[in-house]
Amino acid sequence: MKPAAFTYHRASSVRGAVELLTELADDDPKILAGGQSLVAMMNYRMARPGHLVDIGRIPGLSGIRRDGDALRIGALTTHHAVERADLGPDFRVLSEAMRWVGHLPIRTRGTVGGSIAHADATAEWCLLAVLLDAVVVAEGPGGRREIAAGEFFLGPFSTALGADEIVTEVVFGRPAPRAALAEYADRRGDFAIVAAGVDLDTGSVALGGVGTVPVLLRPAGPAAEVADGLTLRDEPGAPAAYRRALVRTLVERARAEAGGRRHG
Repeated sequence: MKPAAFTYHRASSVRGAVELLTELADDDPKILAGGQSLVAMMNYRMARPGHLVDIGRIPGLSGIRRDGDALRIGALTTHHAVERADLGPDFRVLSEAMRWVGHLPIRTRGTVGGSIAHADATAEWCLLAVLLDAVVVAEGPGGRREIAAGEFFLGPFSTALGADEIVTEVVFGRPAPRAALAEYADRRGDFAIVAAGVDLDTGSVALGGVGTVPVLLRPAGPAAEVADGLTLRDEPGAPAAYRRALVRTLVERARAEAGGRRHG
């Protein structure tokens, strides 16, 4: 299929993008960054924006930098850029987790901010943001706003982001040297059926594929206890019992990987 008709706009600045979103609010404008999620949804007519506001060439929205103990990742930074970056032991979980993101062409074009704003409950960036207490920085008509990741994801593909706001960066405020992510998909590069992130230093477990948003447990007990405590329903191709078993296995696997980093 082809997407429904829309009008294309290219923003040259964050303020310009916000002004366009505000001006076009009645016609359901959407932000276009890497386009790896939105364009596919448009092709299937699952999304029918009247306007696309392309922010892909706005300067200053990509890049990775340390800020004291924090790591700041610009919204237009690609998954592959994070995958290739030397983030050191404090944040290597982020670069290592990128191996789970689709295939190389997707990682090369898809962006961190786009994934966060898309809010797929099994997406690696959404899971990592919740697990590691990240902050999503947004810009809107009222200026800059910081939103805790735990309050950002509201439901399936739904966030606390205003219709006239754009994500400008994601901030991971504390080191996570003993964190790891594990997931399972039927085929390499497919969306995960279940994903599990762990942080041994906080005792946290974040789960994807078990709810409409990433599920954070803190503190989390043994893997079997985590799995058995979930309320799951059978879904097409993914019965509750199957996903429960995956949760148990993946939490154990992620904890084993994270535990091996004690002296890393």
